[in-house]
Amino acid sequence: MLRAAVFGSPVAHSLSPVLHHAAYAALGLDDWTYVRREVTEVELPGVVGALDDEWRGLSLTMPLKEAAFDVAASVTDVAREAGAINTLVRREDGRWDGANTDVIGIVRAVEHVAHEGAALLLGSGATSRSAALALVDLGVRDVVVAARNADAAQEVVTLLERHDVTAMAIPLAVWAREPRRLVISTLPPAASSATAAGLDSVAQQKWHEATLLDVVYADWPTPLAQAAVAHGSEVISGLDMLVHQAAEQVRLFTGQRPPVEAMFDAAREAMASR
Repeated sequence: MLRAAVFGSPVAHSLSPVLHHAAYAALGLDDWTYVRREVTEVELPGVVGALDDEWRGLSLTMPLKEAAFDVAASVTDVAREAGAINTLVRREDGRWDGANTDVIGIVRAVEHVAHEGAALLLGSGATSRSAALALVDLGVRDVVVAARNADAAQEVVTLLERHDVTAMAIPLAVWAREPRRLVISTLPPAASSATAAGLDSVAQQKWHEATLLDVVYADWPTPLAQAAVAHGSEVISGLDMLVHQAAEQVRLFTGQRPPVEAMFDAAREAMASR
């Protein structure tokens, strides 16, 4: 038996088992299993250290994306630059390689959007840094970062500037005054209602050509997504990012091409039943 899991706290809501089980079934990997496990930052080193050789991969959700640097023997360049590890892959020597699949998940979710070289990024946490790198990969050259935490926002700005992207930070309260064709929100659900209210202070026509990716996928649509639609914007659910980042994890864990459509089908069915 080969094992994988998603670790985090809280983790009961995670769709990762649904996505991975769908992938393993489609690939005929009957000897693979995937579970959820509640793990805190303090517990992570001990839990990972106790895993035997059957364990091939781990998906990490909050609050473990930064704590994982303490257990990874090696780290990919993308994960190191993002300051966030959401994937641990077993190496041949038994230790773990830290990777970040959030970046490719965001790229895949919005690569079809005509952004005209500019984007607006909401939030300044670990997922925001991954989104910043995704914007670089997408060829965006002008980014406004809107966040409550000015210091953290400036860190995201600095990250973008290292890639020759023109970037500036603004308070989250005035985010809607900076319309862009592409908007990525990495904000938690608790911030959605207050952020959505910001759209009411601007002319509706400013946003009718925008596309919003809201990385939240539970309790969809979020207040922010609903407000964006009301102002004429296109909206992409965080489910798209979730599936694509999980697909990359499947590739890293198994070495096989992930069955993305089967994973999307399983995700939509699971969300419809919630």
